[in-house]
Amino acid sequence: MIDQASQRRQRLIGIALMCCAVALFACLDTTAKYLSTGMATLEIVWARYTSAFLLTFIVSNPVTKPDLLRVGSLRLQITRSVLLVSSTSLNFMALRYMQLADVLSIIFTFPFIVAIISGPMLGEWIGWRRWCAIMFGFGGVLLITRPGSGSMQPAALFSLAATTCYGFYAVITRIVSRTDSNQTSLFYGNLVGALVMLPVLPFVWQAPSNWGVAGLMLATGVFGSLGHFCLISGHRLAPASVLSPFVYTQLLWVTILGYLVFGALPTAWTLGGASMVVSSGLYLLYRERKMGQRAVSETALQDPPE
Repeated sequence: MIDQASQRRQRLIGIALMCCAVALFACLDTTAKYLSTGMATLEIVWARYTSAFLLTFIVSNPVTKPDLLRVGSLRLQITRSVLLVSSTSLNFMALRYMQLADVLSIIFTFPFIVAIISGPMLGEWIGWRRWCAIMFGFGGVLLITRPGSGSMQPAALFSLAATTCYGFYAVITRIVSRTDSNQTSLFYGNLVGALVMLPVLPFVWQAPSNWGVAGLMLATGVFGSLGHFCLISGHRLAPASVLSPFVYTQLLWVTILGYLVFGALPTAWTLGGASMVVSSGLYLLYRERKMGQRAVSETALQDPPE
């Protein structure tokens, strides 16, 4: 009884940490959109990864943790890190022109990308039910972007490209997690992001207009680092199947922040499309959980306890 109560308490803490993580990511996107009104997108991306690397380096570095740089595949770590910084850059470009809720609703389709590419990359093929859910979710994206209606934002292509990069990043992250710790993956993600953006900086650099802007540039790294820390800590306390549905609370945060900072509210098209995307994503999560339970049952039948 005590063990069950302790497990339940851990899961509740894990859920709280996941909600904190997505709230911090919403703050990151809001800050990036605000900064984009006065500086180049790639400079914001540089600030996000450089400040995140410097902040995390104080706590976690090869000196205090000698095994931090040890990886199963350096090529895969670099690939996933490049995909992450590419996704961030494309996402920030989309945020420059689109509302927060619109961009996030499209980003929420990344589970569909993961489901599609998990077959050839991980051998996890999907059935007709999940294909139907994916098509329904993409219908929600079409409802948000409304191609051919004259109101489609070309920047939505940036968001779709960012989602594709993030989907591949998520799958490769699952692969490297078999051999590398979360701290190692986080360290390489920030390090590679900072190094990739450094050669670009001289071409886009614009000095912050005041200390407030400089503080917001630093804040992008703080929000990103704390968000990932909460994400990692939450997954240590509760399984992904329990935490994943709470990712969608980020849509509530960006709606609130979008109104408070930019005076923007999502349109009926966005709300309708987002509902389709979220519901299809939750169904994919349900099917994945059900298939996992079935696999466990089959294993138990094949290998009964002695």
